[in-house]
Amino acid sequence: MTQTLEPVVGTGRTPQQRIDAWLEEFEAALASLDVGRATAAFLTDSYWRDLTAFTWNIKTVEGHEQITDMLLARLADTRPAGFATTEEAADDGDGVASAFISFETAVGRCEGHVRIRPDADGIDRAWTLLTTMQELKGYEESRGPTRVLGAVHGSDPDTRSWAEKKADEERELGRTAQPYVLVIGGGQGGIALGARLRQLGVPSVVVDRHDRPGDQWRKRYKSLCLHDPVWYDHLPYLPFPENWPVFAPKDKIGDWLEFYTKVMEVPYWSKTTCLSATYDEDRKRWTVELDRDGERLTLHPTQLVLATGMSGKPSIPTVPGQDIFTGEQHHSSRHPGPDAYAGKKVVVIGSNNSAHDICKALVDTGVDTTMVQRSSTHIVKSDSLRSIALGGLYSEEAVASGMTTKKADLTFASLPYRIMHEFQVPVYNQIREQDKEFYDRLEAAGFQLDFGDDDSGLFMKYLRRGSGYYIDVGASELIANGTIKLVQGQLDHLTETSVVLSDGTALEADVVVYATGFGSMNGWAADLMGQEVADRVGKVWGLGSDTTKDPGPWEGEQRNMWKPTQQPGLWFHGGNLHQSRHYSLYLALQLKARYEGLDTPVYGLAEVHHLS
Repeated sequence: MTQTLEPVVGTGRTPQQRIDAWLEEFEAALASLDVGRATAAFLTDSYWRDLTAFTWNIKTVEGHEQITDMLLARLADTRPAGFATTEEAADDGDGVASAFISFETAVGRCEGHVRIRPDADGIDRAWTLLTTMQELKGYEESRGPTRVLGAVHGSDPDTRSWAEKKADEERELGRTAQPYVLVIGGGQGGIALGARLRQLGVPSVVVDRHDRPGDQWRKRYKSLCLHDPVWYDHLPYLPFPENWPVFAPKDKIGDWLEFYTKVMEVPYWSKTTCLSATYDEDRKRWTVELDRDGERLTLHPTQLVLATGMSGKPSIPTVPGQDIFTGEQHHSSRHPGPDAYAGKKVVVIGSNNSAHDICKALVDTGVDTTMVQRSSTHIVKSDSLRSIALGGLYSEEAVASGMTTKKADLTFASLPYRIMHEFQVPVYNQIREQDKEFYDRLEAAGFQLDFGDDDSGLFMKYLRRGSGYYIDVGASELIANGTIKLVQGQLDHLTETSVVLSDGTALEADVVVYATGFGSMNGWAADLMGQEVADRVGKVWGLGSDTTKDPGPWEGEQRNMWKPTQQPGLWFHGGNLHQSRHYSLYLALQLKARYEGLDTPVYGLAEVHHLS
């Protein structure tokens, strides 16, 4: 190839000039369909993360060989052009320049982020590239200058009011009109996706077994609140108001979700249970049996989305004696709160977020409470997480400096999972040093701490396994001072009145709470569609990092989340509020493209390596 990029060392070029030169060379290579030249614009150790724009998938390609393979498969159809920065490029230090970018493809308008740095010869090449689809040409949302008029100016043969049209739509949905997309699960994930689909004009309905939107939060233990700060948790289109609490209580979140569902006109069926779902390979559609508040309905959606959260079915250990225990037993997901347990002894099995929250609420109410820690747990103080780990992107200070939610999301997404831990390790080293006295007191109380397999802390644990951590909002102090009793060990069996650990320790108990986590989301698929479909999809969540509870091989993205799966027409959506907001866009665009009949050749459909 003919090298057109010039060495940058000693040239005095600004970050903007360097980025502009790289974009010009990259676009020229793409326009000429010169895959070799385009690949050469990347460092040997480089990462291209694509969210729907090139691959119709959520996919990261790493290194020259994978980048070449993706471009050979997708460049001719994608036809990218018009690469430009959307604001002034930044100097990230150590020779790295970065910028937010925009471009177009044959079917969409896209945005992204790029980091470049000099190679050994001083020539700028891409280190990381993020490309994301933002809207489909010809199928844009009606917002801003293109928003609907609302009022009728002049004659209109349809004399129905807005309320009458909405009522007619609700009556017809599922009867005379079939949804193209059925979303099972009406928590924040399902509601956010429902709002996206509504704005894109995709016929859909969100169904949930609870009485009202937001009950998924209202019906949890009363002390539950968000552990992530408000700036991280906005939903699409409608951010929380400026007076919203930093950490919102569960009932406030529940009310917001109900309000959001109404304001965003999300078609939502409460009191609805999905009984079964089967896929017709010939007709390319689902047959779904529902019970809607006692009425049996059959729907035939083309696309089925399981939006039951990032977690699957509650995981409850099976041990001898559970059938003879005379007290109460329940999983943490069904814990009602502390009020009913005054004067009783409660043993909580587990030491992650729910276990800590439940124990704190119990002892605050005067209940004798023991936590059984079965394995080491990562702890990070909420204030430290907010100020050190999230502050640059999601904080009041970040907003004041010009950081928007969208820019923060793109920045966070621009770090490939393969190297994300390298950015996280120094963050948690700083937290560990700052909060050394806090950690020393916990360990002195016998609490087993860890910072992840590679000391990368909370986010990597969450992304890899979705468990093994607690964001401290007060329970850790109660463990350190002995208010929450702590024992270590594995659950062996129950007697009529006690929990017995494998070392023979017997804990007197009136109540046992299993704060023991959840299985893979494909457990819900097994219940609804059968084990064959669940096994065809395989395990949901995790990166394949080959760390604890995240077996390899390396996948580079969350397994089966927000993207096509090995089961046609079946998708998974969920995660925290940030992920529900951010990834609902890419899932909605993939569904919209299929609804409109656009060609959506999927590059890199993930193989199945683990069944659960």
